[in-house]
Amino acid sequence: MQPGPHPPPPPQTHRGGPVAYPGRPADQPRPRLRWVASPPPGAGPPRPRTPDNRYHGPPSYPVPPRWGFPSLVWRQPTVVPGTASNAVHPAQRVRLLSRNTAALLWTVGSLALIASGGEFWRYVLLVQSRNSALSTGVVGASDALVITASLLTSSFGLIALVTTLWWLYVARMAAADAVGEDPPRPPWQVAVAVLVPVLNLVLAGSVVAELEHTVLRRPATERPRPSVLVRWWWAAWGVNGLLLIVTLWFRFRDGIQAQADAVLMSGLLDLAAAAFAVLTVLVVRRMTELLAPIDDTGLRRMRVLKVTGAPEPALRARPAGAAR
Repeated sequence: MQPGPHPPPPPQTHRGGPVAYPGRPADQPRPRLRWVASPPPGAGPPRPRTPDNRYHGPPSYPVPPRWGFPSLVWRQPTVVPGTASNAVHPAQRVRLLSRNTAALLWTVGSLALIASGGEFWRYVLLVQSRNSALSTGVVGASDALVITASLLTSSFGLIALVTTLWWLYVARMAAADAVGEDPPRPPWQVAVAVLVPVLNLVLAGSVVAELEHTVLRRPATERPRPSVLVRWWWAAWGVNGLLLIVTLWFRFRDGIQAQADAVLMSGLLDLAAAAFAVLTVLVVRRMTELLAPIDDTGLRRMRVLKVTGAPEPALRARPAGAAR
């Protein structure tokens, strides 16, 4: 190994004089260098680009693509290896629950309308009893109609409430799964917002507005803006709550006039309940159509069994060195 060149000797310093470098006069100053640092290309923040939503035609490839679909017969997704055989998509559950919920709500609305008619009939009989005696059969028929319709409305209303809450839970899951985000509220907060008296008059509408906001796939940072249908539903919900409070207040008052007012308020409450049931059906249908626009039960599943009379496809000659 041969030794390399020796490094230049260090500069000689003299106290009170200039610094002398080898090969340079002592009176010649050292040139000053200025270092400028600049960021490399692409290190800065990217420029905002406006998304182009225009249709530019089908995709094009610079070379023929090598991918393709497997040569399999059309089959159910549950029999393909690697897929869940018993899992049901939340959107399918939403459509199934919406049919059951709508049927129960239509039943509750019809029963509430009948109960409202019975209450108004009873109020007319109370007004007539001030000047004349009433028939025992008419009074008995009115009482039987009011009691039967009220019991059926309460029973079916409780079942419809449970079914609607179950639909709401599944719809929130389906909406969150469609946008790839978590629901804005946990389930226990939704239950509190809907079931706690007085508090639900304010918070129940916000839960439905949040569901509509997610179903429409609006930004999560944007404040929910309920539609006209949801606003009407929210108003009907509040009117029903207020009428229920006023009716209970008249029920616990003493006096004949207070009892007559309670009958009138009960008729108005049943009428408002029927309107609220119809609005709930419209809200459930609208949310379901946005989450699952295609009904799987109405589709005809077809499978190709045999093809006859079709021309033979034209095949290109395979290159000699092409890999299979």
